[in-house]
Amino acid sequence: MSEKQETLQIILDTAEKIFADYCDKTLLDEAERGDFPHRLWQQVSQNGFDRLGAPNSGTDAQDMYALIKQSGRFAVPLPLAETLLVNRWCDYGEGIFSIGVIEEGQIVDVPWGRVADKVLGVSQNSGLVAVVDSPQVVQQSTNLAGDPRDSVVLPADTPFIEVAPDPMTQLAAARCNQMAGSAEAILALGLQFANERIQFGRPIAKFQAIQHSLAVVAAEVAAASRSADAAVDDLSSDRFLFEVAAAKSRVGEAVTIIAEQVHQVHGAMGFTHEHRLHHYSRRAWAWRDEYGNEFYWQGVLGAHLAGLGADHAWQFIATRG
Repeated sequence: MSEKQETLQIILDTAEKIFADYCDKTLLDEAERGDFPHRLWQQVSQNGFDRLGAPNSGTDAQDMYALIKQSGRFAVPLPLAETLLVNRWCDYGEGIFSIGVIEEGQIVDVPWGRVADKVLGVSQNSGLVAVVDSPQVVQQSTNLAGDPRDSVVLPADTPFIEVAPDPMTQLAAARCNQMAGSAEAILALGLQFANERIQFGRPIAKFQAIQHSLAVVAAEVAAASRSADAAVDDLSSDRFLFEVAAAKSRVGEAVTIIAEQVHQVHGAMGFTHEHRLHHYSRRAWAWRDEYGNEFYWQGVLGAHLAGLGADHAWQFIATRG
């Protein structure tokens, strides 16, 4: 293991311990009711996780996305991915930062916009990003998972900066990694429940139908994780857009199957609010639709392949050059 890999492993192990200690069902339920988890954010900030991947931090984008995937494993109810990307683009340092999409004079779908120190608005189909200080929230809302998604005023004199590669694509890559992490957690819950639930005198994990379902889930989790990693691997290449397109499509498809199968393994228990499974599956479903669902990204990838023509499509698919 190289020194860089050892450093990243230490970071991820530390993050895992913090997330495991703080992200219990009580905290997730409170966040869904609109209570920002300040104690968890304090731990994130004190350990420098909010600046991972920022310029002069000694870490890079691969480290940043690895932490984002780790946060997905614990359904971390923070605008962590957004803060990391803001600091990577602008290096503001300490603070709670978030990102939304510019739409009709507002910045919409801003995670925890109500507590953010700065909000960046991404202009669709361009590399331009608006920077709003002390954002004014005009509407509080939530996504499917109950995570805050607010609307923020976009003042007429708001400054814009240019971000490369395409910020929307970077956000989609972040959601890919969050979904991949959530998928791993959903599989772990399914395995745990199947081994603990006794039916007809033995764990349901001993039944062939359950084994088949969990095997399908394991294969989909592996595909999702590798797809998310492949997108990050090409962050600095000309293929980044298309690798993210492939990843968002594949991971979105995977979490649909994963959540369905594991909810079936849990039976009626898995559909109750008292069980923690929904905190992972609903986030995976919500993230699937943010920054382009699988159908949108399949269109992006399909249009590019069609434009290449029959003589060049296979070369694009079969190589990474």
